[in-house]
Order: sequence, then C-alpha cells, then structure tokens
Amino acid sequence: MFSLDWIYYAISWILLTWHSAWDAIGVPVGAVIGTNWAWILAIIFLVVTVRVILFPVFVKQIKSQRAMQALQPKVKELQEKHKGDRETLQKEMMELYRKEKANPLMGCLPMFLQIPVFLGLFHTLRRLSPDNQGKTLYGWTVDQFNSASNATLFTAPISGKFGSTAEELSRLGANTGTVKVVAGILVIIMIATTYLTSRQMILKTGWAEDPQQRMVQRLMLYGIPLSLLISGAIFPIGVIIYWVTNNLFTLGQQQWVLRKFPPPPTAKSTTAAKNTGGKGPVQPAKTGGLFGRKAAQPAKAPAAAPKVAGPKPGAKPVNPKKGGSRPAKRQG
Repeated sequence: MFSLDWIYYAISWILLTWHSAWDAIGVPVGAVIGTNWAWILAIIFLVVTVRVILFPVFVKQIKSQRAMQALQPKVKELQEKHKGDRETLQKEMMELYRKEKANPLMGCLPMFLQIPVFLGLFHTLRRLSPDNQGKTLYGWTVDQFNSASNATLFTAPISGKFGSTAEELSRLGANTGTVKVVAGILVIIMIATTYLTSRQMILKTGWAEDPQQRMVQRLMLYGIPLSLLISGAIFPIGVIIYWVTNNLFTLGQQQWVLRKFPPPPTAKSTTAAKNTGGKGPVQPAKTGGLFGRKAAQPAKAPAAAPKVAGPKPGAKPVNPKKGGSRPAKRQG
C-alpha cells in the first residue's frame, strides 16, 4: 500500500520551521485575543511556501490556457467538419493539441499538485489531541505537539471542526458554540473566496468554446464551492485557514499574471480587424472588476463651437438686413 508518511513529514517540517521562526522573532507563545498567532502564522506561511514552489507551474497554466484560447477557431472548424462523428473529432482535437503543444488538463494541474499538501495538513491537524499517544510522530517533540494541541483562533482550537461532537471538543477544552461560530464564518469565507478565484479567471479569459473545457469551467465555478458546504463541516479550523489563505494568495497571483500575460483578442475582434484592413479597433479583454463591474467611461469632451469665417480682404461690407437698426443721424 502506498504510504503518505513522506507528505506528513514534509508538512510537519514546514509547520514546525515557521513556528520556530515566529517564536524566535518574538511572536507571543501564549494566546492574544484568544489566538496563538505563532501557529496561525505558521499555517499561513505554509501556504506561501507551497505557492512559491508552484509558481512556475501556475505560469505554465496561464500560458496553456492562452494557447487553448488561440486554438478555439480551429477547434470550432473541427467540430463543424466532424459533426456527428465524436470519435474522429476527439482524435483530431488531440492531434491539434499535440501539434500546438497545448494541454487541456494543464488548467487543473496547480490544484491537483496542492491536494497532497491539503491531505497532509488535514491529517496532521486531525491528530492534535492531548490524548494522542503518538505525539512524536513525523518529527514533532512532545512540547511542540502539546503547544499545537492547545493552539486556538479566537478561543476555538485549530484542530476543532464545525461537525465536532461535544465529547471531542470537551477533550480539547473548547466551547461548542464558539467553535461552531468561528468554523461557520470561516467556511462561508472559504466558499466565497473559492468562487471568486474561478470567477476572476473566467472574467478575464471568457468561457471556452470547447464543451469539455466549458464543463470544467462550470465545475470550477459552481461545483467546487457548493461541495464545500458539506465538506467544510469536517475540515479542522486550521485547514480552513490554509484554504482561505490559499484563495487570497491565488486572487492576488492571478491578477498579477493576467496583467503580465493578457488574454489574446477575441475571434470577433480579429475578424473585424481583418474586414477593415487591419485598421479596425481590436476589442480588449474584459476589464471589469472582480464582481463584473464595468469600468467607468471617460466623460466626453464638450463639442467645440463652430468657427465663424471672417470677411475676405477687400470685400465690401454686407448691408444690414432690411428693417434692421440704423445709426442715428447726426444733428446739424
């Protein structure tokens, strides 16, 4: 059977290293505002460590998505050409992707690579209980294990869950109501930020023409956030902190990468440019905000007043209109 111990050792080592670093800097070991900040920061910087390692993969993901977008006109041609022949269509599309070095699965690769980290943290935090006899597993000392077991976020233990029983929470010395409130708020934030990370990407790149790619986009946008309504109840608070931090990191990273590698022009804008001899304006990528708000349009400058042509040199003065005012006669 395949062992995941190496993942548990790696996650434990990163957590303990960051915790020791914050402890050395002078972050209080005891709870401040009901929170053991050294352990919370250790979880947050576990995210930073993983994302820095995976950053090259994330850039490749964006480039692959750009390549997939550029191929959409050819994909559409193949769909029209092999309409009704699904087997031939799939074969031709795979050949096209191979020839153009585009990978449809690359868009999900960063997420798949983070699954072992998530599972490792889930397992590590689930073990945090004062009654656990294997405290020195995965490189922990007894003091480190006891410190992490007592770590809290606003008095809710980081190993506690929304779905924890009263008996489980009593062993952690936690209040059931407090754990459910803190975990519930974090689950809502987790769902919202998961939705926003997918929405941000779709706003900038648009919906795919390929039905399979569109299905993946819909799964990322709606399916995963909805699944967190159920799975969020079994996640320890520390794992939810990891997930929320990871989402916030993704939002910032995607914004930077999307600016550095902007989406290619849409097919419609390219056609319009060709029809006008290449001089037509190319429609830019959607620049709305994260929630789809349109950017404010610049105010139109007021129309300039029409210029009145002056009389030509040497021209006779124009007679005043009939009935118009005449200069008064001088009295002799």
